[in-house]
Amino acid sequence: QVELVESGGGSVQAGGSLKLSCNNSGSAATFYAMGWFRQTPGNERTFVSGISWGSGATYYADSVKGRFTIIRENEKNAIALEMSNLEPEDTGVYYCAKYRTWNVGQVDSWGQGTRVTVSS
Repeated sequence: QVELVESGGGSVQAGGSLKLSCNNSGSAATFYAMGWFRQTPGNERTFVSGISWGSGATYYADSVKGRFTIIRENEKNAIALEMSNLEPEDTGVYYCAKYRTWNVGQVDSWGQGTRVTVSS
């Protein structure tokens, strides 16, 4: 059983920073890739960042490279997304995701989402 719970969202001014956390309360997600997606009203959920199991290879959307860092906290069975130099375009609901395998690919579990609002 996998249960992903996000936290850390909020409101911040452009240029500010936030850290999102995703805790997995089920052991089934321990050996799988994890990631973050973002969704804005009227748009599809889009990939933001992912991290594989094992090698810890990280992946980022072009729009967040150099500003966001994904971290895997294996001892806590959790991942985090450190976001800096935030832009209004980063506004949205951020969802934690578990992938089907050890590397990023198809998502099979989602968290409930946490909202991030960046004001100019």
